[in-house]
Amino acid sequence: MSTPPQVGPGGLDSAEARRRLEADGLNALPGGRHQPLLRIALKVLVEPMFLLLLVAGGLYLALGDRAEATFLLASVVLVIGITLAQERKTQRALEALRDLSAPRALVVRDGTHQRIPAAEVVRGDLLVLGEGDRIAADAMLREGLLEVDESLLTGEAVAVTRLPEGEHALVHASTVVTKGRALAEVVATGTATAVGRIGLALASTRETPSGMQRASSRLVRMLAVAAVALATGYTLLRWLWDGAGLLDSILSGIALSMAILPEEIPVILTVFLAMGAWRMARHQVLTRRMAAVEALGAVTVLAVDKTGTLTQNRMRLMALARADAGQVHDGEAQALPPGCAELTRCLLLATPPAPFDPMEQAIRDYAARHADALDMAVEPASECEYPLSPDVLAMTRAFPDPSGDYLLAAKGAPEAIVALCRLEPVAASIALAQVEAMASRGLRVLGVARARWSGADWPSSQRDFHYRLLGFVGFGDPPREGVPAAVADCRQAGVRVLMLTGDHPVTARAIAGQIGMARAGEVLTGDRIDALDDGALRAQLRQVDVCARLRPEQKLRLVRLLQQAGEVVAMTGDGVNDAPALKAADIGIAMGERGTDVAREAAALVLLDDSFASIVRAIRQGRRIYDNIVNAVAFVFAVHAPVILLALMPALLHWPMLLLPVHIVLLELVIDPACSLVFEAEPEAPDVMRRPPRPPAETPFAPAKLAYALAQGGGLALILLGACGFLLWQGRDAAQVRAVMFVGLVACLLLLVMVRRQRRGAVIPGRGNRWLLVMLAGLGGMLAVVLGVPAVRGLLALALPGPAAAAVATGMVLALVVWLAVLPVLVGGLRRGGPVGRQARPGPRDHARS
Repeated sequence: MSTPPQVGPGGLDSAEARRRLEADGLNALPGGRHQPLLRIALKVLVEPMFLLLLVAGGLYLALGDRAEATFLLASVVLVIGITLAQERKTQRALEALRDLSAPRALVVRDGTHQRIPAAEVVRGDLLVLGEGDRIAADAMLREGLLEVDESLLTGEAVAVTRLPEGEHALVHASTVVTKGRALAEVVATGTATAVGRIGLALASTRETPSGMQRASSRLVRMLAVAAVALATGYTLLRWLWDGAGLLDSILSGIALSMAILPEEIPVILTVFLAMGAWRMARHQVLTRRMAAVEALGAVTVLAVDKTGTLTQNRMRLMALARADAGQVHDGEAQALPPGCAELTRCLLLATPPAPFDPMEQAIRDYAARHADALDMAVEPASECEYPLSPDVLAMTRAFPDPSGDYLLAAKGAPEAIVALCRLEPVAASIALAQVEAMASRGLRVLGVARARWSGADWPSSQRDFHYRLLGFVGFGDPPREGVPAAVADCRQAGVRVLMLTGDHPVTARAIAGQIGMARAGEVLTGDRIDALDDGALRAQLRQVDVCARLRPEQKLRLVRLLQQAGEVVAMTGDGVNDAPALKAADIGIAMGERGTDVAREAAALVLLDDSFASIVRAIRQGRRIYDNIVNAVAFVFAVHAPVILLALMPALLHWPMLLLPVHIVLLELVIDPACSLVFEAEPEAPDVMRRPPRPPAETPFAPAKLAYALAQGGGLALILLGACGFLLWQGRDAAQVRAVMFVGLVACLLLLVMVRRQRRGAVIPGRGNRWLLVMLAGLGGMLAVVLGVPAVRGLLALALPGPAAAAVATGMVLALVVWLAVLPVLVGGLRRGGPVGRQARPGPRDHARS
C-alpha cells in the first residue's frame, strides 16, 4: 500500500475532506442489492421439490381432503420461509461487517480535534488514537507508540507493537488499541482497507447445496416425470384395454399418481432438519443454514481457529522464573511459588491500576489470587512513570519507600529489561536462554526488574537507573476446558482436527500439544504455503495438523484445497479473518459469545456457549439425524412399492379396482406421521461416534439403499397380491378382498417401522421413542373404526371378511413377517459369497457406508 503525502499538523480542511469523501465514497462496505421477496419466492417455487409438494397438495385438495392438503401446503410455506432467510444471509453478513467499524472517530481537521462518524473519515485524515479506541480506517502512525489487538484480522491473541517508522507503522481498521496514544494518517478507507478486502472476498464466496439436496432434487424430478407418464398411460389402459368407464379410469390414474408421488420425501427433509436444528439449539448450537444439519454426519476435517476457539482468548500468567534460579514455576499452581513474592510484587507495581491491555489484566488477576502472600494491604500511588517508547520497550513506575528513597518497578520486553540491568555478557546469555526456554512453550515473556532512586530530580530516561533483574513471567492463552476430550472424541469418530491460526508457530505447536493433537510437532507456516503450488500444498496438508501465521486468504485457500481433495470441511472461528473461510466451508461454525457479527453471519452454525465440546455434540446429532433420514426414506420407498403394485396390477389382470384414492389418503395419514415423527425421534445408534464419517457422495437416495427398500416392498406386494388373487379366484366379494388388502397394508406399515428400528438395535417397541407407541395406538384405532363402523366401511367400499377370508388374512400377515425376516439373511449371503466379498478389504469409507 502506497503512503500518500503527509498532511500538515492541522489536518485536512473541511472543504478538502468533503471533496475526498465524494471521490472515494463513505468509509463503509457497500450493501448488496436487495431483491424483492416476491422474486426470490418465485425462484424457490420452481424447484422440483416444491412443485411436487404443490401438486400433491392440489390433488388432496381436489379430492376434498383439506387436512392433508393443508399439511402439505403449510410445509411449502415453512420451507420457503427458511430459504428466503438463507437468500438474505450474504446481505446480512456485509451489513454486519460494515457495522463493525467504529461508529465515531476523533480526527484533526481545520486545526482542531473533531469527533465525526467513522463513515465520514477520508484519506489524509489525522486520527487521534488512544487506549480502547477501535481504529476507523487503515492508517500510518505519525507520532507516538501503540499496542494493538489485531486478533480479529490475524487470529493472534497477543497485542502487537506499532511504531511510527518502518513496516510496523501501519494500523488497520476495526482493530483495537490496547495501550498508548498516537497520531495516525489515514491511507485507506472502505473496501480498500484490510477488513474491506475480506468483506469483498466474503461477498464473492458462494455456498454450494449439499449432496442430499442435489440428490433429492434429481430423484424428485425423475419421479414426477414417471408419475405423470405412468398415470396417463394407466388411465388409457383402464379405459381402452380393461373396458372400465372413463371416470373410473381417471380415478385409477389419480390413485396411481398418488401412490407413485412420494410427497413424504420433501416433508422428511424439512421436518427432520428443522427438528434437528431445534434439538441442537437445546445443546447451545444455533443453526443458521439447515443443510448444515445433515452435512455434519459427513464431516471429515474440522478446521479449527486457535484463538477463541481452542483457547480462551484471554491471557493468563502461566509461568514465573526467578533470575537467581534456573527453575520455571507453574503460574497455575494454587499457592504462590516459593521465592517469587518479590518478583510478583514488583510486577504488580509496574502495572497501571485499571489496565486495558490483556496481559496487564492477567497480572492483576494473578496478584488478586495471591494477595495474602504478597503482603500488600494497600497499593501505593506512583510518583513518576516512564511509559513504553520506541527506543526502550519497557515501562517503569516509581513509588515512595519508607526509607525516604523511591522504589522503581519495571517490566517490558526481556531484551530491554536485560539491557537496563547492564548484566555481564555471560549473565545476560544465561538470562536470555531462560527466556528462550519459556518462549519455546508458546509463552509471551516479560522481564521484571527493580531499582532505587534518591535524587531530587527525575532522570529523562529509564536508562539512567541501576536496575536489578528479578526474573521473568510468561503469559499464555490457555486451552478451553473440555477441548482435549473433544479432540479425542473427534479422533475416535474419524474426524481429523486441523488447526488454522494466525498466531506464532511456537505458540500453535504448544497449544496443539496441550490439547492432544496427533501431529503437533510439525507446523506449516503461511510463508511456506505461499511457496507451494496447489498440488504440493495438498500433499503437505496430508502430513501436518497445525498451520500457523496464516492470512485470511490463505485460510480460504486451504479450505478449498481440502474440499477439492474430497474432504467435507467444517471450519470454526470467531474473527473477521475467519469469515470468508467460514462461508466457503461445507459447514461454518462461529463462536457466539466472543465471536464477531461477521463470523456469526457467515457461519452455518453458531456455538452459543463457545464450547468446543458442543461441536462434538453437533456432529453426534448430525449423524443421528442422517441415520434417521436414511431409515425414513427407505421406509417411504418400501411402503410405496405395494401401494403402487396394488394400484397398477388390477388393470393388467382384469381385476376389480382394489386400491381407491380414499384408501391412499387414509394410509397417508399414517405414513406421514410415521416418517416425520416416529423416525425423527429415534435415538442415536450405539456406534454413532465409533464409525468413520460417511462418504461425501453418499445420500439416502443411493441406488443400493433404495434397491434394498424396494426389494422389501416388492416382496410384501407379491404376498398381498397373492392373497388378493387367491380370494378373487375363490369368488369372494371385491369389498371383502379390499378389506383384507387394507389390513395387509396396515400390517406392512407397522412391520416396516419395526424392521428399520431393529437394524438400529432398538428391538423393544417404544423404548426411547414414545411416538412409536402413539403410532401403534393410532393404527389400532384406525382399524377398529374402518372395520367396526358400518358407515366408514361403506365409504371405503369395504366389507367384513368371513372366516375363510380372515384365515387368509392371518396367513398373509405371517408371510409378511417371514419375508422381512428372511430377506436380510438372503442379502447377507449374497454379499459374502459374491465377487465383492472376495476383493480387497474395504477402506474406512467403505466401513462407514455399511
